[in-house]
Formats: sequence, C-alpha cells, structure tokens
Amino acid sequence: MSFSLPEGTVLGLLGPNGAGKTTAVRVLATLLRPDSGTATVLGLDVVRQAEQVRRVIGLAGQYAAVDEKLTGRENLRLVGRLYHLPTAEISSRADALLERFELSDAADRVVKTYSGGMRRRLDLAASLVNRPKVLFLDEPTTGLDPRSRLSLWEVIEDLVRDGTTLLLTTQYLEEADRLADRIAVVDGGTVIAEGTSDELKDKVGGSVLIARPSSPASLEALCEVFGRLRSGEVKRLPSGEVSVPATGIALVAKAARALTTAGVEVSELGLRRPTLDDVFLTLTGHLAEATEPAAPTKKGRR
Repeated sequence: MSFSLPEGTVLGLLGPNGAGKTTAVRVLATLLRPDSGTATVLGLDVVRQAEQVRRVIGLAGQYAAVDEKLTGRENLRLVGRLYHLPTAEISSRADALLERFELSDAADRVVKTYSGGMRRRLDLAASLVNRPKVLFLDEPTTGLDPRSRLSLWEVIEDLVRDGTTLLLTTQYLEEADRLADRIAVVDGGTVIAEGTSDELKDKVGGSVLIARPSSPASLEALCEVFGRLRSGEVKRLPSGEVSVPATGIALVAKAARALTTAGVEVSELGLRRPTLDDVFLTLTGHLAEATEPAAPTKKGRR
C-alpha cells in the first residue's frame, strides 16, 4: 500500500471491512510495526522516531476510547496529563474542547450516561488535546445515526478549515465525498485507485438509468426492454435493480414509454450517478459492503 498526504489536506481511505485501512492507520500512529517498507509522518519515521511521531499526531479509532467511569471533563484532563501538559493548560484546553464539541452541559456527567454520538465527539475532542498537526480518524462515524453523523462531519470540517492535516478512513463514499480532498480506494491491502470523488466516479462511467421492477417476475421483461434501449449494456445489480448507461435525461422519457408499451411495471425509474457499490463493483468485481464491525472485547487507549 502506498499513498501520500500533503500537509493541510484531507485524504480519505475508502474501502470495505478488512481492506487494510485500520492496519495502515495503526502503522502510521506507531501502534503497529510495518512488516516491510517505510512510513513517515511530517518527515518522521514511524519506527525509528516513534516517540516524536506521537507528539505531533492525534488518533480517534473505530471505537470511542473513553473511560465510562469518568466524566467528560475528567477524560480530557486525563489525556492532558498523559501528554505531560502544564496543569493550567490542561484545564483551559479541556474547557475549550468541551465547548467546541457541544459537551459543556454534560461535562461533569459520567461518560456511561452519554449517547453514542456524544461519546464519539468526546473521543474526537480527546484526540485534539495535544493540538496535533496530523489527525487520524479511523471510521469515526461507524454506528452513528444520520443526525449524529452529520453533526460530526461539521466538527471535522471546522478542524480542516483551521488547517488540520487529516487522514480519514471510511466505508461511506458520501463521507469521503464531503470531507476529503482526495480519495484512495483500498482493497485487499492495496490502493487500487486514487483521485477526487468525481474522478473515481468517472472510472465507473457517467450517469446510469436505473429501474427497479415492481415484482421479481417482471425482472426478465425489464431487462429485455432495457436491452432494446442500449443493446449489450444491461447490468443486473445485486440490489435487484437493472441499469444501462445514460446519455441524457431524454433516455428516461424513452424508457418510460417503452416500459408502458411493453406492460412492464416498475417501482423506480430515474438517472443516478455512480455509488460506492458501483465504484467497487467496477474496480474489484465485488460489492463494498458497509457492514458494522463487531464490538471489541477489550477497549484500547490511544
């Protein structure tokens, strides 16, 4: 696996579970020694200069590494002490981060009473206590509801505007699309494609015409109609939908007329840009299933 991240930018590592994203982050964060090759962060070798690397990075993993028996404020102060920050700075830094992540009202509550989204925000706050120059976020929104995910995206965008260099791993194309300057698609421990979100979508192709049959019995008839529209280019998707490359909005009207004439009923019909599954299906031949990983049996501390 090989990639580079210019200072002051955001790189999204996009891939399914087991692709190697977390392993890459653990190597860069000095938590795992590489089997071969080299890796550097701000010019510092992650093996030979591991201690120096740890002073300039922040890490928020897939699971919130916070102590449930402590309050939010106590968690942040604990991290400050682990970084050997001056006592006065620890207190002011904790207060500032609690306010920034909208946790001030819950600052003195024990973390076991926090929601999943609140724990995520606290974990991200803890990763910023030492004012890191480079921040690693390993699937930061996995398991969050849509509202909490959007809230965390806004926080991350604020960090980027402040100049934070960010490496983000995710299974969600929309997350990488919104947050990353560039995206590296990872599969089987290898970067198989790299570029902007639009560049990756262009690898799949332009817009496609998508239709979903009203019943499974209509699938063959739907494929026949689409085949007459674009001969030899019909795809049956694992989702149960059928697609053909689209040259413009006029194809939608043409398809609607053809389906009506053939008596084929569909529940959905329209144009769509390529999705995460489209990208992976084209690049790897399999779907990128964004499944939730199993909960860890033992929590780790950053």
